[in-house]
Amino acid sequence: MESSRPPAVHNQAGEPRPGDLRAGNTDRERVAAVLGDALADGRLNHEEHEERLEALYRARTLGEIGALTTDLLPPEAQPLRTDVRPVVAFFGSDERSGRWVVPTRFSATAICANVTLDLREALLQSGHVTLQATVMAGTLTLIVPEGVRIEMPASGFMAGKKNQVPPSPDGPVIEITGLVTLGSIVAKSPKRPRRPWFRR
Repeated sequence: MESSRPPAVHNQAGEPRPGDLRAGNTDRERVAAVLGDALADGRLNHEEHEERLEALYRARTLGEIGALTTDLLPPEAQPLRTDVRPVVAFFGSDERSGRWVVPTRFSATAICANVTLDLREALLQSGHVTLQATVMAGTLTLIVPEGVRIEMPASGFMAGKKNQVPPSPDGPVIEITGLVTLGSIVAKSPKRPRRPWFRR
C-alpha cells in the first residue's frame, strides 16, 4: 500500500517550488549514474549505494532525488539542479546547463562578461517564462530546443538582439525583458546534423 504524503508546497503564485516538481525516469537515471560512479571509486560502499538506490526509486520529487547526490559532487556538476538563484557574471563568464529547473521568473546579469543559458535539457516551470536580463558590455546567449518561442521586448542602447530560433506558435514562451547596453542577446537553437550526401 502506498504511503500517504503531504501535498507539494506551492509559492504565492500557486506554482509548486522547483524541488517539488515530479521526477521522471530520465531524472532518476541521471542520479543513478552518479551513485554508480560513487560506488565504483569508493565514495560509497555497497550498503550506502543500496540504501540510496532504494530511496531513489521511492522518491517522487526532484528535490528528493537531488538530495541523494549533494555530498558526491559540487553544485555545478550535480545531475539535476533545482536552485533558482539568478545567474550573475562580472568580468568573466558563467554558464547554466544540463538538467535544471527554469522558474517562471528568472534573471541573468552579464557585466563585461559572457553568460550562456543552455535550456536543451532544462525543465520549464511554466509555459511562459520571463527572463529579466541585464547586459552591459557583455553577451547573453540562450540555447533552446526546437518548439520554444522566443520574444525579446528588452530595451537596448547601442545593443544587438538576435533571435535565431524558428518560430513555434504552440510551444512554451520565453520572454526576455530588461536592458541591454553596449552588449547583445542571442537566442538560438542547436544546429541540426548534416545529412550525408549518400547512404550505403
